[in-house]
Amino acid sequence: MQVKPISEIQAVARRIADEVGVELVDVEFKMSSNPQLTVFIDTEDGVDLITCERYHRALDPALDELDPTFGAPYTLNVSSPGLDRPLKTERDFDRALGLEVEVKLYAPLKGKKFLEGELTAYDGNTVTVLTATGEVKIELTKIAKINKAVKFD
Repeated sequence: MQVKPISEIQAVARRIADEVGVELVDVEFKMSSNPQLTVFIDTEDGVDLITCERYHRALDPALDELDPTFGAPYTLNVSSPGLDRPLKTERDFDRALGLEVEVKLYAPLKGKKFLEGELTAYDGNTVTVLTATGEVKIELTKIAKINKAVKFD
């Protein structure tokens, strides 16, 4: 199956997100026996089923016009990025400054592949995390995943 560049799909999804008043977080296309286009959205107050449905209804006709799969069938999913949403954009990192984060590394750093602590700095190439044992500066290329820490009381 041939699929248009993800950047074209993101541009349409972003335009509709702006119109609906939600934030476009990510767009993924997964090839399988049932190809799926999943669009992740968020709002300041989080995402509920009504918000997902409203965005889906607005996005569907725009995608029909774009025809991302050149006429081949696919399933459109609209979803929240979830509580463990990875930090990807500068905006994500800026909003997470001062909050507890979980960092999973590709390779051990000082014997550890997992760190937890307060995100104290982000400069576009590195993050600084204040852990229980001190401040750690980590290059983004060494991070497999970084997200806000999920705590249940």
